Amino acid sequence: MTTRVILDCDPGHDDALAILLAARRLDLRAITTVAGNQTLARTTLNARRMCTVAGITDVPIAAGADQPLAQDPLHAGEIHGESGLDGPDFPPPTVDADPRTALQLASDVLREPTTVIATGPLTNVATFLQNGVGNIDRIVLMGGSTGRGNMAPLAEFNILADPEAADIVFRSGLPITMCGLDVTHRALATPPVLRRIQQIGTPLAGICHDLLTYFADSYRAYFGFESPPLHDPVAVAAVIDPTIISARPLNVEIELTGTHTRGATVVDLDRVTGRKPNALVATGLDVDRFWDLMIGAVEQ
Repeated sequence: MTTRVILDCDPGHDDALAILLAARRLDLRAITTVAGNQTLARTTLNARRMCTVAGITDVPIAAGADQPLAQDPLHAGEIHGESGLDGPDFPPPTVDADPRTALQLASDVLREPTTVIATGPLTNVATFLQNGVGNIDRIVLMGGSTGRGNMAPLAEFNILADPEAADIVFRSGLPITMCGLDVTHRALATPPVLRRIQQIGTPLAGICHDLLTYFADSYRAYFGFESPPLHDPVAVAAVIDPTIISARPLNVEIELTGTHTRGATVVDLDRVTGRKPNALVATGLDVDRFWDLMIGAVEQ
């Protein structure tokens, strides 16, 4: 039976491909957008753009939080460009935004048990929890790391963009799967992967190829990566096929006050704190199977 999901995202190049993968392989009931990679207006527009070119016309898209719970907004224009989806020449979107807020849409969808996949800052998800939205059967998120960060030495972007929201989520008691940089940095869009996508030959494949080419240039210039990691679809793939990742039950705490470590996910790898595990933390990825899933979604 196909898993029923809400995708909460901040498109973003990798979020755009996460939308495609979720729509093709899961029972995607809603897309909720949050400020993160770009402003809320731009991430919402980008979700509409991706749904338009992918023919995803039956999934409502609702805008959520335009700023974090307790800090100034953090965006990633240096990676995703001024639009948040620089690279392709998108046609005007024909998929409209839903008039409901993200909270209203999630409340309606969550009248039945549903998995929430979060691939942006966790502001919306924390807001759902603070407002007593029920029937979230689990949260699968792209965020965090057991060690290094990407926007600070120890902090990954999605967590650093709203640490207070992440703290609420990880303290919720709900089942959580964390797909952090440890695994997403293995999902590299290498030249052979780009060739596979280009060879599909459809307009959608051309847009995906252009997205990843721009993303590759950004990662090479900003981080020195030879190929860009496709972070967000890893969380979607882990819902489609949980065996595509290896994972361990561990305790994760969010650092809120550290001078140099705010936004870090403090993962008790050796269980030295005595704190009970509160998340399933991904530690490995079957890279070939991941790309077969992702490229299959582009082909479909």
